[in-house]
Amino acid sequence: MPKAIANPTDSRLLERCREHLVKAAAGHGLKLRQNYNREAPRLALQIGRYAHVKQYKRMRKALRKLRSRVGRVMRDVERQVDRASDSGRVALRELLARTKRIVSQKPKDKNKLYALHAPEVECLVKGKIRIPYEFGVKVSITTTHKEGLVIGARSMPGNPYWAHAG
Repeated sequence: MPKAIANPTDSRLLERCREHLVKAAAGHGLKLRQNYNREAPRLALQIGRYAHVKQYKRMRKALRKLRSRVGRVMRDVERQVDRASDSGRVALRELLARTKRIVSQKPKDKNKLYALHAPEVECLVKGKIRIPYEFGVKVSITTTHKEGLVIGARSMPGNPYWAHAG
């Protein structure tokens, strides 16, 4: 089932992680050393521009810089997570775990995180030129032959291979 998830570029995911961390820290009363509210969005835009004009060396440099900024915010929140309330501590730790996973993942890694808000999403290869990939979870739906009534539906996590089925 396709989900409404934007193409998960590294810069977009990193910027979303930083935004969520800064908002969560402010919501739980944590004082950050720096939040990079001006620098990080500008870096994310620059990365897209460098990629568009095929200046990949500059793009990777800006991406490294953005990744280090997100890492700084993440470590700052990590140091102060014990100051938050009990309910807030659990939410912060979950957000920190997802952020740590996004910061450390590489382009060729297996089990990547494609969306911060939906960790169950997988990359499904469609094999079509106009839409090569879809982000979501495969589902199997069984219907009756004549009426078309749905009599069963099942989620297929783990991205199974279906080319030889039926």
